[in-house]
Amino acid sequence: MRLKPTIFLLVMSLFINSAAVFSQGYKVKTIVIDAGHGGDKPGAAGSYSLEKNVALQVALKLGRKFEEDMPEVKILYTRKTDIDVPFFKRAAIANDAKADIFISIHCNSMPDRKVVTGYTKRKGKKVARYGYVKNKVTRGTETFVAGSHRLNEQDAAIRENADITLEKDYKKNYDGYDPNNPETFIILSLFKNTYRDKSLKLARLIQNNYTNDDNRVDRGVKEQGILILQRCGLPAVLTEIGFISNPTEEKYLNSAAGQSEIVNSIFKAVKTYKKETEVN
Repeated sequence: MRLKPTIFLLVMSLFINSAAVFSQGYKVKTIVIDAGHGGDKPGAAGSYSLEKNVALQVALKLGRKFEEDMPEVKILYTRKTDIDVPFFKRAAIANDAKADIFISIHCNSMPDRKVVTGYTKRKGKKVARYGYVKNKVTRGTETFVAGSHRLNEQDAAIRENADITLEKDYKKNYDGYDPNNPETFIILSLFKNTYRDKSLKLARLIQNNYTNDDNRVDRGVKEQGILILQRCGLPAVLTEIGFISNPTEEKYLNSAAGQSEIVNSIFKAVKTYKKETEVN
């Protein structure tokens, strides 16, 4: 596929602008903290606790840590109470605030395992009976960044950008932007990848702290087409702070000591990221 001259120039300007974003007086001034789920969307469930509640507790403690130890940075929350906030609104809070970092807090969970519970006979043949048991073994932390470079993960962007065509004079207002033109997605991919390296850097710092400081099992940094991350026009991570389906980790996630360790690991990662990326 050949690019039209105007498209080519726009692509080149995006490369130049993306470098400028992080080279001319870049500062971490605003951080958005997102507590996953909420309201009528509880998320994963442990034996006695819900993901939405644990995520909120950690998010609020993390925000207070920033406010106390990094007062020069503005902290915003997608929610501070038990309410459901749609995915697009969570990302919009960060985008509208021109935030510099987006951190989403979640708990992980493993599905029930299918096991043989016995046998019966059917037409003279031995037939297995199945049931489901909780997977209480899997544990550890993992942190995600948007996998926007994968073509099969652009469905959300396609749906979102298609709405622009409903606006009057959308081509004029968006400088000829046409979501039905395949060339458009070259530009979109470049724009999203502007923040990919920064997101990966922060995610790795978080995972390193979980492992080295807290002795947690490291399940790695992963790129995935998570909608809330794809819609953030800034460095963004979603961190799974542990498996609520594992009784030991559920206890840790609900404890004051465990939450303190998680908060300190994320805070320390942001502090290092801030020091290494800021330019005067």
